[in-house]
This record gives sequence, structure tokens and C-alpha cells, in this order.
Amino acid sequence: MQRVFQLDEKDRQLIALLREDARTPTAALARTLGVARMTVVERLKRLEKGGIIAGYTVRLSEEVLRGRMKVHALLRADPKKGDAVVQALHKITQVRAVFSISGIFGYMALIEAESTGEIDTVLDAIGSIPGVEGTQSSIVLSTKFDRH
Repeated sequence: MQRVFQLDEKDRQLIALLREDARTPTAALARTLGVARMTVVERLKRLEKGGIIAGYTVRLSEEVLRGRMKVHALLRADPKKGDAVVQALHKITQVRAVFSISGIFGYMALIEAESTGEIDTVLDAIGSIPGVEGTQSSIVLSTKFDRH
């Protein structure tokens, strides 16, 4: 059983730094936080062991992302088929995330693709999933900031 603990301000600052660049060396993290390098190492171990940090990932460069389109697609689905709809969405590689939301639309999918044609194809595929009763999509024009 995992032990639940409270994050202090240094933990939150450390997590924020890692979210900016998870490959930042521990010595650089320590300098920024004003603590010893071993303090950072121990905090990272504690955050990982406690399940707060579940893993590290790759972020694409702004140059690569600039050429990709993002769409938020709201999905209205038959509640009895919700699990099957989510499983089908998971198989579509352009669907980057799916969120369960409140309101008449039960899900929101974040789609990333290279062109409007590819977006159109993905939206058609989503609309044909058994249990999807309707969709509404919005193209993201720009990202003002992103704290991933």
C-alpha cells in the first residue's frame, strides 16, 4: 500500500521544473531550488516511490508542433457503450488524450494531425465508432501557454 503524503513548496517547485524539462540535471535543479544535490535526489526518490511522479516522457519541439494541427472534439456517446468508445478512441493514434467531461457531451478528445484532411478522416472515424451519437469539434488556432 502506498503512503500518501503532502507535497511541500519545494516538491511543487521541483515538479514544475521537471515538467519544463525532465532531463534537467539534479545539480541544476538543486541550484535553482537552493538545496543540496542529494536533497533533490532524495526528493525524486520519495516522489517516485510515493506515486507522485509516475514517469518521464518526451516533449516535441515547438518547431515540430507548429506544423501540427490540434482539435478539441466533443463526443456525445451512449453511456452503455462508453468503455467501448474509449477503447476505440485509444486505437486512433492521432487521438492524444480523452477526457470524461460534464454536460451533454460526455467526452472530449484532443486530436493532433498534420493536415485538415487528416483531421477530417479522424473525425469521420470517430463518428463511425458504435456508440458515438454526435460530435462537435474546434480547431486550436494558437496555444497561449502549456504547462505540460
